[in-house]
Amino acid sequence: MVLFRRLLGDVLRDQRMRRGMTLREVSKEARVSLGYISEIERGQKEASSELLASLCAALDTPISDVLRDVSH
Repeated sequence: MVLFRRLLGDVLRDQRMRRGMTLREVSKEARVSLGYISEIERGQKEASSELLASLCAALDTPISDVLRDVSH
């Protein structure tokens, strides 16, 4: 069984890489520690709704698009 946090991390990493952004850039834009974002992308940590909103804003991606990608 694949965990939601693992799928979410994969989608967030894909979104970041499509935009050519580094973890450092997303970290600065979202005001979230680089290490924490890395753990989220690797599926090791759960992202709260507030944190997910910050990451999506930094990636200029609607939360609905991220969640849709996770569901597929």
